[in-house]
Amino acid sequence: MGTGAECSIQEVPVSLTAGGAGTPQSTGCESEQVPLCFPFLLNTSLLLPLRSSEARTTYRRILSESARKLNAQGSQLGSCIEKARPYYEARRLAKEAQQETQKAALRYERAVSMHNAAREMVFVAEQGVMADKNRLDPTWQEMLNHATCKVNEAEEERLRSEREHQRVTQLCQQAEAKVQSLQKSLKRVIVKSKPYFELKAQFNQILEEHKARVTSLEQQVAQAKMRYSVALRNLEQISEQIHARRLQRLVGRRASPVGAEASPALLYGGMALPPEPAASADTLSVLSFQTIASDLQKFDSVEHLLGLSDAASLNSDELEEREQRRNAQPHPFKHHRSISL
Repeated sequence: MGTGAECSIQEVPVSLTAGGAGTPQSTGCESEQVPLCFPFLLNTSLLLPLRSSEARTTYRRILSESARKLNAQGSQLGSCIEKARPYYEARRLAKEAQQETQKAALRYERAVSMHNAAREMVFVAEQGVMADKNRLDPTWQEMLNHATCKVNEAEEERLRSEREHQRVTQLCQQAEAKVQSLQKSLKRVIVKSKPYFELKAQFNQILEEHKARVTSLEQQVAQAKMRYSVALRNLEQISEQIHARRLQRLVGRRASPVGAEASPALLYGGMALPPEPAASADTLSVLSFQTIASDLQKFDSVEHLLGLSDAASLNSDELEEREQRRNAQPHPFKHHRSISL
């Protein structure tokens, strides 16, 4: 479980911890992005603080155990430990002085390299300035001035590093001389107290390792808390955007369209109207159109023309009787030739 937790802690969703707000581009991504943060939030809120607490508990346990064992060893050896302590303290200081000497030597070597590089830049700039003796190129002149400043700065750093190296070298030599002197004068007590100081050195190394682990875990906890707060803010933004989208869609569904686009389902707050017993307006229009077409077809038919052609052979009484019968028949619509279909 520990290895898996360590791996999952680093796997932070990009959309939740990156510099952006992690906004979803579509509704389909909302359901995918929101659950991505839950393993990360679980690791940050539970696993890392738990591991940090366990590391601190282990460090305190080793510290108390080392103190108990060293006290037991010291009670057995007696006063030789205090007599030999200056020697081991001098050895510790000599070791620190040696480390400082090595660091000063590295700084001095770096300063010498920078000084040499700056001098080479000055040489190149001088060659460029002297290439054309008839005119002075401002670019090469600016480069020469810049290189000269770099040489001066590098020279100051080199001298400073050289003096520091000489100082720490002298301190290291003095510490080594003191160690040699104490080793000669305290030879017997040094040999007698050697088991105690060796055990102390072992415990010091173990404690330093656990202390470094505790410090690293505490830094990870601080970073995880920061990512946790960022993830919560991004989740809140995603939730607000989802809510705004849903509200916008709901308002869009409830809004009544303009003109002929309105449908009965959107009227009266989205409630559908009950079906009417009469035909709708579209149905009446179709029926009216069909009736007018049939009337026109009736009056323009061949039988109607034949009836008109036989009028010459009929007497006036028959024409009057036929006209009365025709007027007695009801017609729902009158025929007008001016109607355009």
